[in-house]
Amino acid sequence: MGSTRLQLAVYCVWASITAVAGEAPSSVPGVNATHAAVDAMMALYNETTGIWDNDPWWESGVALRAVADYMLKTGSDEYLPVAYNTFNIQRAPLEWWPEGGGDFRADSTDDTGWWALALTTLYELTRDVEFLDVAKEDEAYMFQYWNKTTCGGGLIWNIPNGTYHNAISNELYLELTATLHNLIPGEEYYLNKSLLGWEWFKASGMINSENLVNDGLTDNTACVNNNATTWTYNQGVLIAGLTQLYKATSNTSLLETAQQIADATVYSAILSPGGILTEPCGTAPDCDPNTTAFKGAFMRGLAQLDAVIEEHPYKSYIQNNALAAYTNARNGSDFYGLRWQGPFDNASIGRQESAVNLLLAAL
Repeated sequence: MGSTRLQLAVYCVWASITAVAGEAPSSVPGVNATHAAVDAMMALYNETTGIWDNDPWWESGVALRAVADYMLKTGSDEYLPVAYNTFNIQRAPLEWWPEGGGDFRADSTDDTGWWALALTTLYELTRDVEFLDVAKEDEAYMFQYWNKTTCGGGLIWNIPNGTYHNAISNELYLELTATLHNLIPGEEYYLNKSLLGWEWFKASGMINSENLVNDGLTDNTACVNNNATTWTYNQGVLIAGLTQLYKATSNTSLLETAQQIADATVYSAILSPGGILTEPCGTAPDCDPNTTAFKGAFMRGLAQLDAVIEEHPYKSYIQNNALAAYTNARNGSDFYGLRWQGPFDNASIGRQESAVNLLLAAL
């Protein structure tokens, strides 16, 4: 009887783990499914404006990077005209930014960061130095808003008001600087910037006791974790940044931290109920257009981490999410809804680029 109880207990532990991390599904959406999702995303593209849909501007930067990632992974050049069209149109000064901007310099540091990272991927794809030059210009612009008076450093988010040390701006800066270092042979400037950014972030308190990243710091002299929502993209972009910095330094402590954050997300009852990544806002209309794009950023970062770990501990989790979305959240036109558990609810660029990033992660 004791042996039976022990066997049952072991089985229950095993079952609870595989329910979340999952075994690799028997049929994972492949290149054809991913191509169909990218094509559906292109139905939301406006050749005249060079952006996708009418959702937040930064999401078109994410879509551009997803298109570039697709071409990198598959060896295709199908969407290069789209990439160049978007780059040439959207680098112009912005009507809605009083100081003009231009070259993707916006009134918030995170918006600039998303576009700059898209340009690094386009440079990796094409080796067109113009993409790299603008990404470097964007890094310099972001670093102008490194705070020298409050919170011991860190980028502020709201440029006109000079306020809010948020997680995403600093995570994007970490990933951008580490990526620039990894793309430019023999360089040290961006590596030092990336190390500076990580040392500040690590000491900031934004990573909470559960190894999840909250949204930012209190907007006062205390500069402590504001305990705001643990959005999925804040976990994923930090994971991506730490992975890029690990590639630059071979410092395994960076991977250990990235895995702690990944595990906290993958095994979270809130962020991964039933093993399927879910935004804390739940369902539309509680999830605004910004939040619809967050899950894809997490999956992109998780896939980068998984690729550098020999055991590939997150592969089955990624594949199970891809299969769930493909089976339950896709309509007849290959658009994907907000919740990958299903059912399909609506088409938007945020929803679609998240799905494309998920399917790319599973390839």
